[in-house]
Amino acid sequence: MAEPFFVPVTVRGYETDVQGHLNQSVYLQYAEHARWSVLRAAGIGQAELMAQGLGPVTLETTIRYRRELRAGDEVEVTCVFLWGEGKSFRIEQTIRRTDGTVAAEITAVGGLMDLTERRLVPGARDAFKSLARDPGPLGL
Repeated sequence: MAEPFFVPVTVRGYETDVQGHLNQSVYLQYAEHARWSVLRAAGIGQAELMAQGLGPVTLETTIRYRRELRAGDEVEVTCVFLWGEGKSFRIEQTIRRTDGTVAAEITAVGGLMDLTERRLVPGARDAFKSLARDPGPLGL
C-alpha cells in the first residue's frame, strides 16, 4: 500500500481558542484542506467538478481528539480514500505533529452529488476515477 497523501499545516494563533489550543472547528477545516489537496493532486479541481455538474459532499464526520495543538505546532494532515462499490465512500485522516504525536483522527463518509438532480451519483469510485488525470493519490 502506498504512503497516505498528506499536507503540512502550521497552527496559526488566530485558530486557537481561549484555552490556547486549536479550536475544535479548525480540525474540520484542516481535514477539508487535505481532501481538496488530494483531489487537486489527482487532477480534479473545483472548476472541473462544477463544469461536470458535480460536487463532493460530506455525509458524516467523526473526530477523535487525542492531543491538543497550540499555535506554532507543525502538523501533517493525511487523507486516505476507502472505496466501495456504492454511492458513498470513507475517508480516513490523521492530524499528526511532526514528532509523530497523533493529535486527532477523523473519519468521514462522503459522496459525489449531481448538482442538478441534487442526488448522489451511483458508483462514486468509478466517477472519481474517470475524472482523475492521476488516480494514484486517490488510491484508484
